[in-house]
Amino acid sequence: MSAAAGTVIEAVTADVLKRFNDVFLDHDPAPLAGLVAEDCVIENIQPAPDGARVVGREACVARWTEIATTPDSFFVLEDVLVCGERGIILWRYHWGPDRLSSVRGVNLMRVRNGRIVEAKGYVKGT
Repeated sequence: MSAAAGTVIEAVTADVLKRFNDVFLDHDPAPLAGLVAEDCVIENIQPAPDGARVVGREACVARWTEIATTPDSFFVLEDVLVCGERGIILWRYHWGPDRLSSVRGVNLMRVRNGRIVEAKGYVKGT
């Protein structure tokens, strides 16, 4: 792959991940259907030890919609790193008014042809 092709792939990945993060920051799941590939797979953070797998666009969109629209909760985006078709999203999720009602986590993402095909979630703590 040429350097120019790598730059284009990274730009596409960065754009998809920005729009994905905006879903959770804005509590608006409407863009998800256009961001998620038909063969998308999510590995959830729970249950331990491996997390539940969610397979297919419809199921992945439903899961992320549930998270994005959970009342009285919000994400704080800490950083996004992109390398080719892969991305790392660092975040803090809040479900209450203080740090004790939050958890830090990371999503390892893969984008193919402008759509999310893989998401693996991990959190600090139990």
